[in-house]
Amino acid sequence: MSSSPRVSLADVARASGAALGKFDTESVAKAMGGFASLHMGGEASPTVGDISECLFFSPGDGRIWLQDQRMVLLHSEALGAMRREMIDSLGIEQARGLLTRAGYVSGARDAQLVRKQWPDADPPAAAIAGARLHALEGMVKVEVVHASYDADSGTYEGEFLWHNSAEADEHIAAYGIGGGSACWMATGGATGYVSTLFGRLIVFREVQCRAKGDAQCLVLGKSAEQWEDLEEDMRYLNAREFVGSDYHRPAPQAADLPSAQAPAGEAMVGASSAFNAACHQLNRVARTTATVLFTGESGVGKEKFASMLHKISPRKNQPFVAVNCAAIPDTLIESELFGVERGAYTGASHSRPGRFERANGGTLFLDEIGTLSFVAQGKLLRALQEGEVERVGGTHSIAVDVRVVAATNETLRQAVQEGKFREDLFFRLNVFPIHLPPLRQRRDDIPLLMNHFLNQYRRKHGGLTRGFTQAAVRALLNYDFPGNIRELQNLIERAVIMADADGLIDLHHLFTSGETLSTDIMTLRLQGDSGTLNLTDPGTAPDDEAIHRESAKPSMSAPSLAQTERETLARAISASKGNLSAAARLLDTTRAKLAFRARKHGLV
Repeated sequence: MSSSPRVSLADVARASGAALGKFDTESVAKAMGGFASLHMGGEASPTVGDISECLFFSPGDGRIWLQDQRMVLLHSEALGAMRREMIDSLGIEQARGLLTRAGYVSGARDAQLVRKQWPDADPPAAAIAGARLHALEGMVKVEVVHASYDADSGTYEGEFLWHNSAEADEHIAAYGIGGGSACWMATGGATGYVSTLFGRLIVFREVQCRAKGDAQCLVLGKSAEQWEDLEEDMRYLNAREFVGSDYHRPAPQAADLPSAQAPAGEAMVGASSAFNAACHQLNRVARTTATVLFTGESGVGKEKFASMLHKISPRKNQPFVAVNCAAIPDTLIESELFGVERGAYTGASHSRPGRFERANGGTLFLDEIGTLSFVAQGKLLRALQEGEVERVGGTHSIAVDVRVVAATNETLRQAVQEGKFREDLFFRLNVFPIHLPPLRQRRDDIPLLMNHFLNQYRRKHGGLTRGFTQAAVRALLNYDFPGNIRELQNLIERAVIMADADGLIDLHHLFTSGETLSTDIMTLRLQGDSGTLNLTDPGTAPDDEAIHRESAKPSMSAPSLAQTERETLARAISASKGNLSAAARLLDTTRAKLAFRARKHGLV
């Protein structure tokens, strides 16, 4: 079934002769003057027209896109009704948290769109694009009072007036004028957008709101370390109390915070919908004694989640014992798990308890459970079924009260089908499975994690690095992270060590060990009065010698737009070995749009 043709908002405007709304570029440029050494002219991309080119309607099959992200056109009253029910059934605090986090995800998505679509946009242009997207999506009209970003120190400050807020209108219609602000989704959206754009936690707070009787809505945004009392803001941004964000202010001197006193890596950080879903599951099962099975790729944080499960459970004051099953030989697994009696074998000079006994009353975490041999699986199954263990060489059973938490990066159900894992043990472990998504599926969390690890390793290593360059932020947001959070953690620790004191972390500090950067960012290389589209690694640019060689070539007539488009499509299809979906991802477009243009040029 062929999809219906897509029509952009700009196409509709051109066909009807209607003008799209324009920003007062002079007042915007003045307000954005705090972006030192950067410009914000009327032609700076993305403009309102540029953004409108990304909004597509396909009335024939009932879909709307903002570039490659599907959107929904929703009645404001319907959103207000849902908001009302959430407040009445969950309470205003829970409802505010849910809507703030939903807004954060939306803002982060908008920032990813701007970064992919206009990778070379100046920071002020990219920042104001968020205001234009807010207006295009019907949330609020944004008036910039003042905005500044110091790339050297990584500090951000902004002040904005919000006009015609849909949230304020619906809140007033439902509850009248009250005592608190109401633009929760918009505030979360601003936090998600700017944090993702600059790669560090930047929090927005609504200090005036029409819903509490003010003449207009006034919003302030600052880098996290500039706020004096950030706990309340983070309470709405985090799904659970055990989730934290590292926003501690750096000490004046690194020596004042020795690493032994710093709670390195204790917090769980994230705000994406996938992360919050896992946190909700964790909170629900923590109060029980049910066996939990964490699944997910290596490096997604399974041990971190297991440790947090223990800390928020009734067993938190009892032992938490972790075992890496892959690191124990088959010949020792029984003695390690169940203990050994004196004289059980040569060299057993004294009795010692196993991991089950040591974890009695608490939690036993079995990591890499899929690596156990069939013999070890059978012994573990018996211990789980009977609730008792017998030491190697022992003559009596020892009752243990242990909550077992397991983790694996394998698909155990498939391992059962292949005969590599016992089916009865699988069902014993799979009581409450929690899947932890890879980092590439929770990109909304990358700015928060970057900020968290930067502060953590500055304290640990006594570093004075101020933050990340725009090229580094763009590269990290587009990197696939095959090693997941562990890889991001290692990259930032490496960069903190390598970066200059009082300097910024750049690409050459991060990617020094053969990492393959994403090539799905399009840039325009200008040559005289013409230009060509290039698929390049983020942050890379032609060196001066290459530019000189290009300019030294004999002058030729510039290719037409149709020729350039055909060559670009041909290169992408060839690089993807004829896979149109993969080629569409390379060019940051949809498969339907690419297939239409490829057929027009006779490429398929």
